[in-house]
Amino acid sequence: MKLSVRPLSVRPFAATVTAAALALTGAVAVDATAARAAACSGYVGLTFDDGPTGNTQALLNSLRGNGLRATMFNTGQNAASYPAQVRAQVSAGMWVANHSYSHPNLTQLSPAQVDSELSRAQQAIANAGGGTPRLFRPPYGATNATVQSSAAKYGMRQIIWDVDSQDWNNASTDAIVAAVGRMTNGQVILMHDGPANTRAAIPRIAQNLASRGLCPGTISPSTGRAVAP
Repeated sequence: MKLSVRPLSVRPFAATVTAAALALTGAVAVDATAARAAACSGYVGLTFDDGPTGNTQALLNSLRGNGLRATMFNTGQNAASYPAQVRAQVSAGMWVANHSYSHPNLTQLSPAQVDSELSRAQQAIANAGGGTPRLFRPPYGATNATVQSSAAKYGMRQIIWDVDSQDWNNASTDAIVAAVGRMTNGQVILMHDGPANTRAAIPRIAQNLASRGLCPGTISPSTGRAVAP
């Protein structure tokens, strides 16, 4: 008598293996996220003023390559001139903020002029694909009640800084890294989009923060402090 033998189906087994692999992948992703969170004993705000420029993409490449995120305080006129770079900032995981339209000393302007500087920058950044900023930094850190009132009118919190990298003053790469080394949990540092020394400092900034258990965070519109993204 000839026996009829049914071939074994591999589909259920394959499906089981696939499901197990997916579950393992998910578990690894969760573990990796948890590990990163556990490694953060605090958060700091890395900020870059005066962009976007022709140097922005190189800065973004270095930030992403070193696992860093930052807040980009863009001027409205630069956002209008380099809209693709504003979109690149967003795509790279950065946060886009308002740094006035033409970078004047706002304390020397009339209330109407201050209002125009902030509102035009908001519109230019939004038109470029940067969303509607909730953070504002006055050029040179120069502010008064009129400036703060105008920022609040457009739903923005004014952000100055705790540590000045002095990169605008031709600080060396070593000096910029040292400035980052002075940051503590919740603090914000001033840097700029353009300086080559700032870009050169990025890998060492990442190493410095990691060695101290500090992670790059977003800046809270409620408190003005750096917090977990």
